[in-house]
Amino acid sequence: MISFLKNFLPDDFDKPQQLPILKVTMLGPSGVGKTSLLAAMYDQFDEISQDLQLRADEDTAPILDKRLQELKNMVGTSIKPGEGIRGTAGDEPMCYSFEFGETGVNPELEIQFQDYPGGWLEKTNQIEKVRTLIGESAAILIPIDAAILMENNGEYHEKFNQPNKINDLLKKVYRNLDSPRLVILVPVKCEKYMQDNPKQLFDRVKEGYKKVLNQLAGAKLAPKVAVIITPVQTVGNIVFSRIEKTSDDQVIFRYRKRGPNDPYQPRNTEIPLRFLLRFLLKLHLDKKRSSWLDFILDFLGQNDSLRNAVIRFSEERMDDVEIVQGHHLLKLTD
Repeated sequence: MISFLKNFLPDDFDKPQQLPILKVTMLGPSGVGKTSLLAAMYDQFDEISQDLQLRADEDTAPILDKRLQELKNMVGTSIKPGEGIRGTAGDEPMCYSFEFGETGVNPELEIQFQDYPGGWLEKTNQIEKVRTLIGESAAILIPIDAAILMENNGEYHEKFNQPNKINDLLKKVYRNLDSPRLVILVPVKCEKYMQDNPKQLFDRVKEGYKKVLNQLAGAKLAPKVAVIITPVQTVGNIVFSRIEKTSDDQVIFRYRKRGPNDPYQPRNTEIPLRFLLRFLLKLHLDKKRSSWLDFILDFLGQNDSLRNAVIRFSEERMDDVEIVQGHHLLKLTD
């Protein structure tokens, strides 16, 4: 009956407010590369998936289009840690919204990537808002500035990637979880390290976020929290070059293009979404429910065609990915 009505009333069924909403919190400081990651993911999705589509809403699309053009124009550029496109400077988080579903039909799901003003982590009266974002999200995505993590033995890692603040947030939010969660650690600006020594990058991520990983590996959380590390090359042709300090002690990370004619060529931008969808589908198949997930999981269960398309898209690929824990929450077949 629903399919019959959709054929004759497509406008009514295409209203965003009727879609179930899946929330994902982007957990990290301003300027780490959250917007770049989303822009690259959105741009490459259609080239990777034939059966599924991801469409940014009218507020999100202009922001990502602008950032995408900046990524494509990056040549001999410099980046100051902490700078970048901020989620928002106001009192509310920024929400990047995408309609998701099968190609050629109305969307079935709205995915909201939530970002918050960078200064919130420094303000006691705003920390609770960040905790709320994390608590209502099925997954958190932690972009990591790879150059800051890797260079000078991680001298600037704590200051700019802020792993200890992330650990403190999770200590409180991930108490008495009522349903499984997914944590995705995403090194970005990692082209140099994926080319030189990928294993070293993975090892440094695990060392740099040791407190976070130790906490999530505890006896109470390990059965409920899946953790993966998946580096994303948001540009593909830009590699870290050197660090400079200005006269006023500001730190500048400089990048260069590999070759003068190298094209914009991002890699693995879709993998975080592959694992997010795989995680949700696994929850549905295992019927591990909580009230805030019921509506979303019912959509996956009632639509065989969508479910099969998600299975095909999220087929496990272990290239440049490490499942740190929670294999049981991501495995779709015996």
